[in-house]
Amino acid sequence: MTLKQQLTEDMKTAMRGGLKDRLAVIRLILAAIKQREVDERIELDDVQTLSVLEKMVKQRKDSISQFEAASRQDLADIERAEMVVIEGYLPAKLSDEEVDALITAAIADTGASSARDMGKVVAAVKEKAAGRADMGLVSGRIKARLAG
Repeated sequence: MTLKQQLTEDMKTAMRGGLKDRLAVIRLILAAIKQREVDERIELDDVQTLSVLEKMVKQRKDSISQFEAASRQDLADIERAEMVVIEGYLPAKLSDEEVDALITAAIADTGASSARDMGKVVAAVKEKAAGRADMGLVSGRIKARLAG
């Protein structure tokens, strides 16, 4: 079952169960997926769907920090609740050791030796860690490893 099919089934379950908050978030997810499909005129696969979910989580994190800075805890709590539902569809996060192992393997596979090779290493790690690691943090670790 693809991720989109799982979302559709969960939407039906939420409708039957009267879970209005969860239903609203699942509908937001499906709308974001549909919007990207229409914009790009493609059918999203699971990897592309995961990227949509990651983007939504990132948006929620940004909103939470802005709402808290503006002393709007009520809105921050709503964003947190939405983020929990969205994160439920993302695969389990990789541990630091697993990320380090992926970086080491990618450096060996690409033959990277300096910071100029960072793009190749990031691409190789991103392919294996899609949806399971924060690529901003991963690229920082790769840069430190290649520089040192």
